[in-house]
Amino acid sequence: MNFINPKTDFAFKKIFGSADSKDILISFLNAILYEAQPVIEDLEILDPYLAPKIKGVKDTYLDVKAKISGSKTVIIEMQVLNVESFEKRILYNATKAYSVQLKSGENYNLLNPVIALTITDFQMFEHLETVISRFGIKEKNNLVEYLAEELEFVFVELPKFDKTLAELETLTDKWIYFMKTARTLRSVPEELGNVPELRKAFTIANEANLDPDELEDLERREIFIQDQRGAITKATRIGIEQGIRQGIEQGIEQGIKQGNVTLIVRQLERSVGVLSPEIQSRIAQLSAQQLQSLGEALLDFASVSDLTTWLQAHNNRQ
Repeated sequence: MNFINPKTDFAFKKIFGSADSKDILISFLNAILYEAQPVIEDLEILDPYLAPKIKGVKDTYLDVKAKISGSKTVIIEMQVLNVESFEKRILYNATKAYSVQLKSGENYNLLNPVIALTITDFQMFEHLETVISRFGIKEKNNLVEYLAEELEFVFVELPKFDKTLAELETLTDKWIYFMKTARTLRSVPEELGNVPELRKAFTIANEANLDPDELEDLERREIFIQDQRGAITKATRIGIEQGIRQGIEQGIEQGIKQGNVTLIVRQLERSVGVLSPEIQSRIAQLSAQQLQSLGEALLDFASVSDLTTWLQAHNNRQ
């Protein structure tokens, strides 16, 4: 058997955010948020996965959103690439989920707590050894909690988890092991299969159960991730090489940008055909943030005209 990679946003939402995934998500959230205690007994999956819903990479930055017992909202994101300002995006999504609960004129006591759960395939907090980290709002000097349950940020850093199959002890261990290794497995390990919700998650993740459109979306997402990883590696190398030659810090920044431009042009030509020198010049004039936005948007382009429309809109913002 081949299993889809739950670390991609497409697969994560299919496994945990489908209409019939309620029991899977309850088990997963109890394991990650509450040390496998049955705190969550029921939940409502908001905006459940519909296949295939998108042509591009992400239809939303939130992979799964659920309302759990106690009227709490949990927003869940699986992030593979360590992109710029990712930490601020987490904060933005959490505060937005908190604020949109109220309509104009409604009382603040109607606000309910929000938990932002983020699973990363890279290390965010190198100074912390724990796989799961929890953050809240506290007073700086005395560390007194302020509205402790209103906004909570929970992070799971997969690279820090190094237990083998034989070393798995808790339900939390088993779910993190599933997230980290499912793509490499060829059968369901007995240690995981004896948990009904995990066994069901493997069934959903089985590539044999995906339709052709889902497989195509999955392949496009995995290619995009590999291309972006390659862009980061190549851009860093080009930046360092050019910086060494020039002997100044500005050379590193310019080299990194040029590497990004080169890769994005290559991806665009693979999607929409050969680009004229004029269009390539316009791409080279984009800022680093605009290049990142173009890298995310390019999979939706069907023709050069889509690209020129995008460039027109973004060049005007400079």
